[in-house]
Amino acid sequence: MRSSRSAFTPIACGLALSWVLAACGGSGERAENEILVAAIFDLTGPTADVGLDYADAVRGHVEWLNAQGGVGGRPIRLIYQDYGYQVDRAEQLYTQFVQEGALIFMGWGTGDTEALRLRITEDRIPFASASLSHVLGDGHESPYNFLVATSYSDQFRIVLRWIAEDHRANGGAGNAQVAFMHSASPFGLSPWVQGGEDYAREIGVDVNAYEMPRGATDYTAEFSRIGQSGATYVVFQNTSAPAAVALRNARGLGLDATFVCLNWCANALLWRLAEEAAEGVVGAIPWAPLTDDVPGVRDIRGYLESRGEDYSEKTNAYTQGWWTMGVFVEGIRRVLEAGQELTGENIKHALETVESFDSGGAGPPLTFTPSDHRGSKGLRLFRAENGVWAPMTEVLAAP
Repeated sequence: MRSSRSAFTPIACGLALSWVLAACGGSGERAENEILVAAIFDLTGPTADVGLDYADAVRGHVEWLNAQGGVGGRPIRLIYQDYGYQVDRAEQLYTQFVQEGALIFMGWGTGDTEALRLRITEDRIPFASASLSHVLGDGHESPYNFLVATSYSDQFRIVLRWIAEDHRANGGAGNAQVAFMHSASPFGLSPWVQGGEDYAREIGVDVNAYEMPRGATDYTAEFSRIGQSGATYVVFQNTSAPAAVALRNARGLGLDATFVCLNWCANALLWRLAEEAAEGVVGAIPWAPLTDDVPGVRDIRGYLESRGEDYSEKTNAYTQGWWTMGVFVEGIRRVLEAGQELTGENIKHALETVESFDSGGAGPPLTFTPSDHRGSKGLRLFRAENGVWAPMTEVLAAP
């Protein structure tokens, strides 16, 4: 764990800034004009490898925003807890924070987000999480969930189409053969069961799924089966740490394949953990790495530099966390500018008026409607080259 993150661990709450003082439990006096936002983060669980940067970004955006006067002159007060990727803990914290008056909830994992879906609808609490499960973007089925990045299913379909085209362009005969290596969790299976398997069959790509057991330190057995299957493409739906282990195994075995990471392992952390084994990996990246010099990451860079932190050390999970908070701030701003009462229901309706939201190139324009809460329908592909993610394509729209 990097020392620059230590000020944001649960132990250190209250050491840094006034808005953090109550952040480890949410109790205490609250100014009348403060806007209460709640969050759960994975800081110690199995996805903490990417969860730390995402959490830092949500909190950093709040600090940065409040330093500029908040939203319409009103500061945001963020209360949060580490939930260790435990669904029952997420449900407990959700109840606690809503009782304390939270208007918006920032979640994390697929399992806990899907478990809370009906409750947030009953409570009318607008909800965003790092989970990009496709079903959560259905405005009818999940009216208070919003996806602020391309869904896992759309990511997988974009990648499968690219694989089909790349296979043909390189003289491949027959169907492209793909191994889909996924986390042993609802997050891991989401793109496969929510449309990916059917789409692969539709476009003539043969895909076999391989589970990556949680905590595994070696995937040699899985790669032996993959090698026997004849797969020449391997797609990872996992976080950086297990993907890095898998890449080292595959390179060590001499597996001749093109490796592709969906967004939670296509980041700077993969480089640090896999080192040369990451070279050439293709990344499906909805939110730009902080090394990508576009206007939408410059405020983030400036904020990090003001804190003495090296932005190149952060993953694109930071960009995603920052802009997820930023989109919900836009919903708050629209309610206040309309002179409406700041309620969860009004924030939801305000978000449903967002059209072509401009993140300055950090991600594709976002649009929400009452029936469609999947804000982004595309992403860029990047390739890992010499320690950085180099853009390969313009924005590719989901099929």
